[in-house]
Amino acid sequence: MTTDPLVIFTPSGKRGTFAKGTRVLDAARQLGVDLDSVCGGRGVCSKCQITPSYGEFSKHGVTVHDDALSEWNAVEERYDTIRGLKKGRRLGCQATLQNDIVIDVPEESQVHKQVIRKAADTRTITMNPATRLYYIEVVEPDMHAPTGDFERIKDALREQHNINDIHTNLNVISTLQKPLRKGDWKITVAVHTPVDGGPRQIIDIWPGYFEGPLYGLAVDLGSTTIAAHLCDLTTGAVVASSGLMNPQIRFGEDLMSRVSYSMMNEGGAADMTAAVRDALATLVTEIATEGEVDANHIVETVIVCNPVMHHLLLGIDPVELGQSPFALTTSAAMHLPMSDLDIKTANANAQTYLLPCIAGHVGADAAAVALSERPDQADELTLIVDVGTNAEILLGDKSRVVACSSPTGPAFEGAQISSGQRAAPGAIERIEIDPVTKEPRFRVIGSDIWSDEDGFDLAIATSGITGICGSGIIEAVAEMRAAGLVDASGLIGSAEQTGTPRNIAEGRTHAYVIYDGTADGGPLITVTQGDIRAIQLAKSALYAGARLLMDEMGVDAVDKVVLAGAFGAHISTKHAMILGMIPDALLANVTSAGNAAGTGARIALCDVNARRTIETLVGKITKIETAIEPKFQEHFVNANAIPHATDPFPELSKIVTLPDVSYNSNDGGGSGGRRRRRRG
Repeated sequence: MTTDPLVIFTPSGKRGTFAKGTRVLDAARQLGVDLDSVCGGRGVCSKCQITPSYGEFSKHGVTVHDDALSEWNAVEERYDTIRGLKKGRRLGCQATLQNDIVIDVPEESQVHKQVIRKAADTRTITMNPATRLYYIEVVEPDMHAPTGDFERIKDALREQHNINDIHTNLNVISTLQKPLRKGDWKITVAVHTPVDGGPRQIIDIWPGYFEGPLYGLAVDLGSTTIAAHLCDLTTGAVVASSGLMNPQIRFGEDLMSRVSYSMMNEGGAADMTAAVRDALATLVTEIATEGEVDANHIVETVIVCNPVMHHLLLGIDPVELGQSPFALTTSAAMHLPMSDLDIKTANANAQTYLLPCIAGHVGADAAAVALSERPDQADELTLIVDVGTNAEILLGDKSRVVACSSPTGPAFEGAQISSGQRAAPGAIERIEIDPVTKEPRFRVIGSDIWSDEDGFDLAIATSGITGICGSGIIEAVAEMRAAGLVDASGLIGSAEQTGTPRNIAEGRTHAYVIYDGTADGGPLITVTQGDIRAIQLAKSALYAGARLLMDEMGVDAVDKVVLAGAFGAHISTKHAMILGMIPDALLANVTSAGNAAGTGARIALCDVNARRTIETLVGKITKIETAIEPKFQEHFVNANAIPHATDPFPELSKIVTLPDVSYNSNDGGGSGGRRRRRRG
């Protein structure tokens, strides 16, 4: 009695018995083994390479002999001659099962390849893109069977790849005949599979066998900047990264000012929509050039953004987001062709996916952060803060996740700061102030040398010293507090009170001089009392939002704090805690996740299943609306102090002792910061 061959696939461990002569590729498909194939098993693409293993496998209970697979055939011989097969490899579409066999599917033959992303931590991104290539051979037209070319393409996809319910648009229909005939009825099609279960779409066609790669864009559409990663949809590798300023800034730096612009100006929303769409089209062209790829091969875009940007991108007036109950037109994920957004790109058929919004003020960018950092899988209570013009805040663990948004404004990005500027070469990004001498030392973007080190002047000769950026102003205020130049209320002392001539008078207030380049025609870079107040307002909104979430969870402390956002990646965690931007925590448990929203967008781009995950997770997140919470104002006022008026910071006090000084209006010039008793 002949026994059907047993095949065991590694690393999956899946096994089954099949009739002698069954192709390895067919066996893999029936068992659900992760074995790729684009050409439908014709020996053209070589995606289905496998490595048979021979010998005795006690773990599997089989012994594999040399005749376990069919002999090397002419197709494999031809491919090996032209392109070369690694020693010991076979093509799964050509080798057939003859006897028991153990077969390894190498990483490059797996559909769902793993990509390692290194940022604050190391994680894997599963490659399972929504758009994939399929090689097909189409039946030639026949006068006796008068069906259209597109119908025969659909038949070929169904018969050769088991793909049904195929649709396309007029752009593809109007151009498909040329590649069909040029390829002698052999073509490669790009098929997009939407996560919502809608019909699959053919979005492009190439004559003959085309192995790509195809590319996708992961876009973080922020209110201040637009950042994008160009990703290879086969490997997940980031081919290029680029960004530009959001041109909507000219309509208002913060979101509510843009909503106000829309309310106050007829056609204002349409103007902002046109501006951001033009910017995205420019970004697509620029990043394709930077990555040296054919822009026609960018077939998919995933976009994350806050609710106001979400509506303006879609051409929806955001007026309802500016007033209670802050109703979104739609909070669901969006699947649509890029052409629907009127974004002029090289590939007119490119598809777009927008992650779902969590609430009226908690957007798809917060959803992307949740997808990237997965607080719902954390054992420890984790606070995630995406720092920006509008801060998204998540708090949770395996039991529950809550979220809110806080209007921090643009101060953290250097706006509304007297010497502030965007992060660019020449901007002060790091600063230390000696607590005894009160003298500063600093570093500027573009140089790793501190200002008091040899070679500093030469290192900055090109850029000069131009201003102070967001991370620099945060460190400056925190360092001033730690050095006793600023009291807990945020008041800057006089030169006499602080013991340094760097504290100069500005009317009835004072400012601290970081750098004076006026003698050489350069800038005078100071931290003014107005700068301190702007930072206090921003950090108070951030802290108050976090405190509301802690109230909702019934806790007074968190286990971990994650600073997200491109800006968050450059913030000193110690200085953020001195300032009181974040709740007290063990400093070792305060980390940076980089641009987590951008990472979430990239995950959703590379893995269609991740889109299902975040759509489900968003429905489970509890939303807290800061604008209508009575305790927000109380938390905000208490958070104005540096670090805080009432909340203890025991972990911070273990590493930093903040001077007990007061520079209020009742202190005389010689008080040295001591509070005087008011006379009766």
